[in-house]
Amino acid sequence: MKVLTVGGGGREHAAVEALYRSGAEIYAVMKNANPGIISKSKEYLLCDEKDVARVCEFAKEKGVELAYVGPEAPLEVGIVDALEAQGVKCAAPTKAAARIETSKTFMRELVDKYGIEGNLGFASFDNAKDAEEYLKGIDHEIVVKPVGLTGGKGVKVQGEHLNSFEETMEYINEIFDQNIGGAGVILEERAVGEEFTQMVFVDGRNIVPLPLVQDHKRAYEGDVGPNTGGMGSYTDGDHLLPFITQTEREEAIAILQSIVDAMAEEGCPYHGTMYGQFMLTVNGPRIIEINARFGDPEAMNVLPILESGFTDICWKMATGTLGKDAEFARKATVCKYVVPRGYGVKSESGHEISVDEKAIAECGATVYYANVDVKDGKLVTGTSRSVGVIGIADTLEEAEQNCEKALEHVVCDAIVVRHDIGTRALVQKRVDHMRELRSA
Repeated sequence: MKVLTVGGGGREHAAVEALYRSGAEIYAVMKNANPGIISKSKEYLLCDEKDVARVCEFAKEKGVELAYVGPEAPLEVGIVDALEAQGVKCAAPTKAAARIETSKTFMRELVDKYGIEGNLGFASFDNAKDAEEYLKGIDHEIVVKPVGLTGGKGVKVQGEHLNSFEETMEYINEIFDQNIGGAGVILEERAVGEEFTQMVFVDGRNIVPLPLVQDHKRAYEGDVGPNTGGMGSYTDGDHLLPFITQTEREEAIAILQSIVDAMAEEGCPYHGTMYGQFMLTVNGPRIIEINARFGDPEAMNVLPILESGFTDICWKMATGTLGKDAEFARKATVCKYVVPRGYGVKSESGHEISVDEKAIAECGATVYYANVDVKDGKLVTGTSRSVGVIGIADTLEEAEQNCEKALEHVVCDAIVVRHDIGTRALVQKRVDHMRELRSA
């Protein structure tokens, strides 16, 4: 089957590998020359991923039958609507359905309207003055988010990033002054607990859950520093996480099913992978955000252990014919992102980076290229995350060790890695935190 893929990051490289593994003929569109995607593509086009007309022309010229869209930005501009209008089936949501991510206000109001479990208190504003008045009248900590897309980097939390009323207002004013996200600000009740990711495949009505993943947003070891798009993540061999029960996981899955049902009722049925970011609290899972795509880096944890054919799954998501299950190997995975020095504040880009794929494979790991490019025949870093290295093994401890061994084979003079991700000490810290909350 001829499959169009859109996007040039680590998430998309993982998806392309899974599609290729299951027999797809890949026609890739990306803004950067990702060598991993190029190596698996029959043909590729370098262009702005939001250039709908050019992407559609490429798809028509190559006669593709199915499209997989990785990033959120092309979804926001309606790339799926345009592709479907010319007969291409899409394992990704329409512009209307993608609002579940592209408008945080839409998501919260949908969950509120249908009485879906897991919502948080929230209020949206189109000006700083009204936000300030609201802020003066509440007595709990909040999370400040631009309503629109910010690449996972726009969230600031009172008590972590914002330590006073003045700092909170300074950030709210910055959002409006700089038009961050482009659609106003939403203030959400702060939930306390442990974050986890539950992703599902969706065909408009039915969902199929993927293994649980825990992402690490903070830039520096010990969970400090600015928020990022994600420094790394891990899964466990039983597809749960050490601090979460099967019952709590099922509660999160039920929330996602309710959201899918609500979207169908609203006339914008959802097709594609849906990413639920939850906070596990003492009162169960609470919705942090819903995204219209795979998580990045979470896709790199689950796609290497997917045993069902991903091409077939994408076709079934696009055509409303999903079965009940997808098969995943009972393996643990640890992903650590190699990022450019300064990432999260001001990245140093343009540094040559070398990756020994064969040596990485011999370590029991795999590698996915992300925000890198080829310049003058050399692989160089961009301003965002460079390379995801994923250790895979029967146990979490072994997977983390494999990842660390593999990281020695990624060489650059200006990179940073959070080495604590997936370690016994950090995972135990998560377990202890939930135990303390529950006992209190």
